[in-house]
Amino acid sequence: MAETKTTVTAAAAKTSSHQAKKSSNLFALLAVPICIAIAYVFYSLVLGNPDNFQGGNPANHPVEEGIGKWFGTVHKGGPIVPILISVLLICLTFVIERFLYLAKAKGKFSGAELVRKVQYHLANKNVDAALAECDKQKGSVGNVIKAGLRKYKEMISNTELDTDQKILSIKNEIEETTALELPMMEKNLVFLSTIASVATLLGLFGTVLGMIKAFAAMSSGGAPDSAQLALGISEALINTALGIGTSAVAIIMYNYFTTNIDSITYAIDESGFTLTQSFAANHK
Repeated sequence: MAETKTTVTAAAAKTSSHQAKKSSNLFALLAVPICIAIAYVFYSLVLGNPDNFQGGNPANHPVEEGIGKWFGTVHKGGPIVPILISVLLICLTFVIERFLYLAKAKGKFSGAELVRKVQYHLANKNVDAALAECDKQKGSVGNVIKAGLRKYKEMISNTELDTDQKILSIKNEIEETTALELPMMEKNLVFLSTIASVATLLGLFGTVLGMIKAFAAMSSGGAPDSAQLALGISEALINTALGIGTSAVAIIMYNYFTTNIDSITYAIDESGFTLTQSFAANHK
């Protein structure tokens, strides 16, 4: 009966993990085109608003004061600007999504604190109290320890396996649950790592296009067209700023998330060691 219950629990965990993965894939599938659409609408209707330009004509220079000056200046950055805005929005979207998910994965209190509480209850041979602590934590570490404790409890009453086989069974249960938890924590980080590189390259591409315009103005016959020269340089710098800024956000947040995932992973590894050592000490 205990074995059947454990099997059902494991199957339920796998189903829940599959549903979470499917939901995450759907989010990524919808988020990217929505961000692109919002970026192009923002570029066309907000940055390209005629009120942001002298004479109400987007072909003219931006107005000389107010927020319209800045909107108009960014709009003058050229065709790469809406692409960079799209990349920035995608970056911010997945930063928020990962922040919310990892906040949930951390649980109500830290994994290290949960491990200490579980150690205390197992030292007193109170597995049910340790399970209750996992329910209170409600994080990835709690999920892994909970699966291990259920197998731990099952192995206590098992008379068919020797101690080493029971410990191996607990280890396998922990590893299987960990294999379900870790991929979900790392999900969508590939977007941030890709944006960290691509945003800089897009900014550089926009910079090159702007400098081409600037040098074209300088090479025109007679006196250089100062207005076109300034426009080309402005376009180059706007793209540079957007590209570098977006890349910086992606790099900082990617490192922040990977550091948090490493701390959760360490707590999971520590919990597995705690359970096996406790079983070995209490059931020789």
